Amino acid sequence: MLDKNVLNEIGSKMNEILASSPARDVEKNMRAMLTGAFARLDLVTREEFDVQQEVIKRTRIKLAELEEKVRKLEQQLQQPVEVLSSNETGDAGCGYSHNGQ
Repeated sequence: MLDKNVLNEIGSKMNEILASSPARDVEKNMRAMLTGAFARLDLVTREEFDVQQEVIKRTRIKLAELEEKVRKLEQQLQQPVEVLSSNETGDAGCGYSHNGQ
């Protein structure tokens, strides 16, 4: 069996050879090309995405609350309006006071 140190030495020699070979240049060029391509796209970071996701979550909660309020107000509008009787107003049937006139 090969000694562990021998395997590590072979690995480090391979890395040295690859670092000075045209393959390293190809890797650098590909990185630069991909970085440029990503810069032209409308991409966001994970942090920005998470922040916007939280904003949307709060907005949805607020929307649900407002929809519920509107539903309750619409129900109130549909309920029959109770007319005050003349006994409750102190006036003889007109439903409002003339302030002594």
